[in-house]
Amino acid sequence: MSASVVETREIVLQGQRVAYTLKRSVRKTLGLRIDQRGLTVGVPVRVGLHDVEAFIRSHAAWVVEKLHARPAPVVPPVFEPAEGAIIPFLGEAWHLRIGRGNNRVLWHESGPEPVLELALRAGGDARLLLLRGLQQKGLELFRNRVEAFCLRIGRPLPAVGLSSARTRWGSCSTRSGIRLHWRLIHLPLGLIDYVVAHEVAHLVEMNHSPRFWSVVESLYPDYSAARKALRQAGASLPHI
Repeated sequence: MSASVVETREIVLQGQRVAYTLKRSVRKTLGLRIDQRGLTVGVPVRVGLHDVEAFIRSHAAWVVEKLHARPAPVVPPVFEPAEGAIIPFLGEAWHLRIGRGNNRVLWHESGPEPVLELALRAGGDARLLLLRGLQQKGLELFRNRVEAFCLRIGRPLPAVGLSSARTRWGSCSTRSGIRLHWRLIHLPLGLIDYVVAHEVAHLVEMNHSPRFWSVVESLYPDYSAARKALRQAGASLPHI
C-alpha cells in the first residue's frame, strides 16, 4: 500500500543484470531494502536517476550478496475448487459444494457450517465461478467500508475498484480512486478495515508522513498490530 511513485528498472551490478523497484516519495534519504520480492530502492522525489544508480552501485557487493543469500521462494499450490474443500471468507472457513445450475454462486449461512455452493452449468469452470463470486462479494463490502471511513473524516466517497497487484494490498490515487486487492475478502473484517483505513487516510495525506499515520491512527487506533497480523495472514491465503 503506497501513495509513492513506483517504477521497475534494471541495473548491471558486478556483471549481473539486477531488477529493482524504484519508489519515489517525500522521504529525505536514499535507502535499500531486499526481501523475498527483490531489491527496492527508496529515494526522495527529486533525486535524479543518475544519482540513484550511483547510490546502488556504491552498495553493489552488499546487494549482490544479499540477493544470492535469499531463500528460494515458496510457491503455494493453486487452490482447486472441489466438493468439501475449505475456503476462507471474512476469516471463517466455508465449505465448498459443487452443484448444477446456471453458473451461480450461492451462499448458505444457516446450518452447522457455512457453505459456498458453485451451481455450475455442464462444462462450467468452477475456478472462474468461485473467483467471480469472491470478487463480487469483495467489491460490495469494500465499497461499504470505504464509505464508512470516508464519513468519519468528512471526505466524499471516491471510486472503489478491485486490484490484483502482486505486492500491495491497496492503493489510492487522485485519478483512479481507491483500489483494494480482491484477496482481502479471505481475511477477517478487522484486517480489511485496517487496509481500508490506510487507503482512506491517503485522501487526506498522499504520503507516509507523521501526519498521514496520525490520520490512520484516528481511523484505526491499533494499526501497528494490524500491520503485523496482515503480513502473517497474507502468506497463508489460498491462490485461486
